[in-house]
Amino acid sequence: MDKTSFFETEITATDGTPVRLVYDRKSDILEIFFGKNKPGTGVELTEHIILRVDLQTRRPISVTVLHFSILTELTEYGPRSYALEKLNEVPEDLRELVLHVLNTTPVRQFLKITYFQVSPTEQIPITYVESQPALNAA
Repeated sequence: MDKTSFFETEITATDGTPVRLVYDRKSDILEIFFGKNKPGTGVELTEHIILRVDLQTRRPISVTVLHFSILTELTEYGPRSYALEKLNEVPEDLRELVLHVLNTTPVRQFLKITYFQVSPTEQIPITYVESQPALNAA
């Protein structure tokens, strides 16, 4: 394994949660760990973003972002946004937990959640990945 392709740093989220960022340059994968890494339930949000949560504590464990540099590229209209289409594949109670976790710190410091209003009664949740200044040295 080529250790020079990995960049790791620790920061503190705005709510005081210790956060470890691990970026693999070669694979272009960013892993964001909240507190201590432990087993949890993984939920695909999109084909490129995975959230792991502890179902008992209802707290986030980590977020994995595949193709990080592409997902954080700015367009002429702002950051690239992605529909959380994979949430339709999980049970209602887990979907509600995931949306709650995504809308609370520390996760919302890294993933921004909004929605597209399809009709007066239908909304599609979307996200974009916040670029990480702590990775600028990577």
